[in-house]
Amino acid sequence: MTKPFADKIAVVTGASRGIGYFTAKALAEAGAHVIAVARTEGGLTDLDDEIREAGGSATLVPLDLTDYDALDRLGATIYERWGKLDILVGNAGLLGELAPLGHIEIKTWEQTLAVNVTANWRLIRSFDPLFKRSEAARIAFMTSGAAHKCRAFWGIYSVSKAALEALARTYAEETRNSPTRVNLFNPGPVRTGMRARAMPGEDPETLPHPSELAPAILDLVSPSTDVTGKIFDYPTGTFLTPGMPTPDDAAPVIGF
Repeated sequence: MTKPFADKIAVVTGASRGIGYFTAKALAEAGAHVIAVARTEGGLTDLDDEIREAGGSATLVPLDLTDYDALDRLGATIYERWGKLDILVGNAGLLGELAPLGHIEIKTWEQTLAVNVTANWRLIRSFDPLFKRSEAARIAFMTSGAAHKCRAFWGIYSVSKAALEALARTYAEETRNSPTRVNLFNPGPVRTGMRARAMPGEDPETLPHPSELAPAILDLVSPSTDVTGKIFDYPTGTFLTPGMPTPDDAAPVIGF
């Protein structure tokens, strides 16, 4: 069986459940050695069992992404053991609180930004030297249409995803003249725990299972993907280019 990701080293955050879990599993099945990062040790153990049963390999890293010193140590450990990093899937994220901006608890605001934005910057900071040692580093961060829709009561989630998009696009420009490619992945509505909390009245059986998204994410982090600074919109199967705001009577730059 062909292993298109053989000899690749991949980090997946939020790997203990949902999209991260099935992406990590798919990467391992495709030949990558997966460094699975998450807070929930039980979910990581289940993932490791499935990966081993499929003949793959993984390193489990149970940590909180707001432990920034641990993220620095992770980069140093990857360098010492493998000398490079080929793939990062920045999947971990928090919904925060669905409430008017003036009612959001300060702790919730700070924690959501810490996980959704600052932790991803710290990962870039820690891993940047490792990406430079890869022949074709590929980075994908999970975004959301909430970054552009800015609906009432979704403020903290919208703000954090908009900031994450700016972070990813900036890093894409900084690495444009290198083999590194940086993109965002918009999954759309998916059968996850976060979605259930946000939409408690929704029938989850009407939504795609997280495992259905894994092939598209693997395509995005494949060495054959040459675009950078784009959003791959899973519901439409197209790349979208974020840009400056357009007049009300003009076609929107992003419509998801």
